[in-house]
Amino acid sequence: MSDHEEGMRVRREVLGDEHVDRAVAGTTEVTAEFQDLITRYAWGEIWTRPGLARRDRSIVTLTALVAGRHFDELEFHLEAALRNGLTKEEIVEVLLQTAIYCGVPAANSAFAVANRVLR
Repeated sequence: MSDHEEGMRVRREVLGDEHVDRAVAGTTEVTAEFQDLITRYAWGEIWTRPGLARRDRSIVTLTALVAGRHFDELEFHLEAALRNGLTKEEIVEVLLQTAIYCGVPAANSAFAVANRVLR
């Protein structure tokens, strides 16, 4: 299996077919190389490493997205976190932790996103 195929398999398992299908359908001549890059490296190299379980990678990802204030991406990674075995209660705990280390305004925005996703 190529790096791209492996990455796409993991990407679909973590984010779900609907999200990945939208991303693929939205690929243009301008974004094609970037889509290939994230598929091969983020999903084919990082998310497949044996050092952390997927649920742990979701915790790290949620925290990084809050810290970077990437709330659009946080939305689909909250859904991925559920798919990767985190409970709603655990996600709330992660977001509470981000309030201390990433700042209350960022956590406030993250909780607004989580409120939409987790309902």
